[in-house]
Parts: sequence; structure tokens; C-alpha cells
Amino acid sequence: MLIKQADDIKSSEITPERVYFSRRNFIRAGLLAGSTLATGALYQGFLAPIPEVNYQDPNVIARGTASEAGEALTPYSDITSYNNYYEFTTGKYGVARRARNFVTRPWTVTVDGLVNKPKTYDLDELLGLTAQEERIYRLRCVEGWSMVIPWTGLPLSAVLKEVEPHGDAAYVAFQTIEAPKQMPGWNSSGLDLPYVEGLRLDEAMHPLTLLASGLYGQPLPAQNGAPLRLVVPWKYGFKSIKSIVKITLTDRQPPTTWNIAAPREYGFYSNVNPNVAHPRWSQAKERRIGEFLRRDTLLFNGYADQVAGLYDNMNLRKNF
Repeated sequence: MLIKQADDIKSSEITPERVYFSRRNFIRAGLLAGSTLATGALYQGFLAPIPEVNYQDPNVIARGTASEAGEALTPYSDITSYNNYYEFTTGKYGVARRARNFVTRPWTVTVDGLVNKPKTYDLDELLGLTAQEERIYRLRCVEGWSMVIPWTGLPLSAVLKEVEPHGDAAYVAFQTIEAPKQMPGWNSSGLDLPYVEGLRLDEAMHPLTLLASGLYGQPLPAQNGAPLRLVVPWKYGFKSIKSIVKITLTDRQPPTTWNIAAPREYGFYSNVNPNVAHPRWSQAKERRIGEFLRRDTLLFNGYADQVAGLYDNMNLRKNF
């Protein structure tokens, strides 16, 4: 895996964040002003304050492929205003408004199953397990549209090592919070809730698999999965379970919400594979948030050098 540390990035390669976003927001606002689809809500999103992140800080790293290190980050306003979170609403632009009163403190996460040391962690204790490893990870993610997001978090492997998995543990199951009174879309989502997700153990132990607690150096907003969500950058967005309260190690492949809802369309692995078409659309092209033209979708979302070995000798058409 190629890791480009902040010390290796020339200052001349980095456009100052506020200059970059001011320019892009000005251009976008002008384009929207001429569109009959422009709304006050969208303008408000474009004018949202951008948190400061110092990319010269040695504690901030750009982690991923070399080509990715040169990609522009997706604006904070886009990341936090265009979201999939069906427990709140199926409308992507409505999640932030409906999630604004979601309670994320106090919060505990139970890690159990086939482990020697099952435990229920307070959120701060969990995030403190590897405080020295917590960094900003600049990862390309696919979630409806593609984005390049600077996540703050820690490797999931740090948590799994802490609880000492049994030798027969082969999968990791995740469950989100069950809070229908706080989530206005709970009874109208059409999904079997609470939301569940799963990974193979070796996928979960991969250093690119994160438990994210923030973005742009700020605490994770509710609409993005606060206070703790899964980030697996070589998989599609439905491997991004939000508001996690339980992690269970098991010897059997766990159920996943989208596979339960539509097994013909959503398999367990959910790897980004442009060579396998979804039953209702092609996956060969994607559109980056903020761009008008579509680009070629990359195998494993551009992380093939790092993760393809996890799937040696597997039929990636059958195991989609």
C-alpha cells in the first residue's frame, strides 16, 4: 500500500482549502442561479462554513493510492448535505434536516461473539484505543455518487485485536442503533431494521477499513453516521453502516440489510466492480460530486493494488 505522508506533500501542490472552496462555491452558485432547479436549501449548503484542516500537520496523512493524493477533496458542504440514511428519509437532500436532533451522547459499542475479551465500550474509550493512530484518511468513497473524503477515525483492526478473535471467527457483523423515535423515516424506509451489515474477517482487518468518527477534522455530523460509522473504500456505499452500536464476530456469513431487501441485486461482498452490471443499470461509469461528466469506474474503486489479493481465486461475478 502506498502511503503519502504530509511531510512528503509539497506545499505548492496544495491549494489553500478556503481559496479552493471559495472559488468552487462561487462557480457553483453562479451555475445554480441560472438553473430552474436551484433552491434556497442548496444555496445554504454551498455557503456552509468550511472547517479548518492543516494538511502540513505531521499528524495528518493522505492515505491511499498515489494518483488519489492529487485529487481534490469533495467540499464539506456537499459531503454533509447529500446523504443516504433511510432511517431518517429516502430523500438524499433531506437527511441533514431530519437528523439535526439525533442524540449521539452518551454512546456505547458492544463488541462480542467469538472473542476472548467481549466488551462494551464507551465511545471515548473506544476511540482512545489507538489515539496515536487516529489520523485524517483521505479516501475515495462511492456512495450513490463518488466523493473524496478526509475521514477522521481509527482502523477497525485495532478494536478487533483488542477483543482477541477466536481462531474460528471468519466474519464480522455490525448493527446500527434501534431508535425509531429519533429517526422519522424508520417506519417508511421499506427496509428490515435495525440496519445490519457484515464483512469477512480479513476485510475487516485490512488497514483501509476504518471506524470513522469525523470528517474534515470535525466530529462526524449526524447525517453522515455519527458518532461512529464503517468506511470500506473499495466497496459500494451500502457497506457504510452508520451509528454503530454492536460489532459481533461469527463463524457464519452474517445477513446484510440490502441483501435481505433485494438479494438478486445486492450481494454480500459489494465490491466496486465496473465489469459486473447491476440488474437495473451499468456500473461502468460514475459521477464525482461537483462534476458534470461521468468518469470510468475503477476496479475496487482504485484500490486494487491494496485489496485485490483478498479475492484471489474468487469469481467476482458470482460473488458480487
